[in-house]
Amino acid sequence: MSSRAAGGRRIVVVTAVHGPSARFLSEAHKSLREQWLPEGWEWQWVIQEDGESEAVRPYVPDDERVTFRQGRAGGPGVARTIALAHAEGAYVKVLDADDQLPSGTLARDLAALEADRSLGWATSRVLDLMPDGSTVGFPGDPDPGPIERGAVFEHWKANGFLAPVHPASLFVRRELLLALGGWMALPASEDTGLLLALNAVSRGWFSGEVGLLYRKWEGQVTGQTAHVDRAERAARMAVVEARARALAGLRWPFPVGH
Repeated sequence: MSSRAAGGRRIVVVTAVHGPSARFLSEAHKSLREQWLPEGWEWQWVIQEDGESEAVRPYVPDDERVTFRQGRAGGPGVARTIALAHAEGAYVKVLDADDQLPSGTLARDLAALEADRSLGWATSRVLDLMPDGSTVGFPGDPDPGPIERGAVFEHWKANGFLAPVHPASLFVRRELLLALGGWMALPASEDTGLLLALNAVSRGWFSGEVGLLYRKWEGQVTGQTAHVDRAERAARMAVVEARARALAGLRWPFPVGH
């Protein structure tokens, strides 16, 4: 079904990818093909390479629902944000190239936001997918249901800059994502920065069902030494906090009037 025929009832799955993670695209694609959606809804997958190499294209699935683009390297936040130029739909779902969506994830995210206009975004329970194929959960997930404005920030601030929900599981209204400028222009933590910005202006939702398999592997960006450099991390957290506080102080609610 075309986007015109669907009346905008489309979920755009956005994936940033670079050479080392491209080999996992087939598994991500398989997880997307196993999703189901209500009648009249469809998904589109926009894969944006963070760079302009020849390493990714051979792994891009041959599927009419898949759009592949390349651009100057600037990190995953830049890649995801520029991918929005090709994202025409009511909602945007994040899917990192090395991760997978369990069956039913898109339908649950969609149902939560379609049922309540005051919700701007949704997240899900996440399991680490280990190299041996086993999965590991996280303690301390919030209760399933609404997440009130400011709740993610308060937990993040009180728990060593650890959010209570995982930004890699984000599902968000496209108009709200664009209003906030997409992902933050940071070398890392760009997704946490967006999550806190969303929580500063809108209520969210947490699903207790597993909504993401987060792959752990040697080459992932978050495992690199630079990601945990203390000085850089402190600077990133300072900017993320300042942005969230500024948005909360503006008292700009989503949706308008709430």
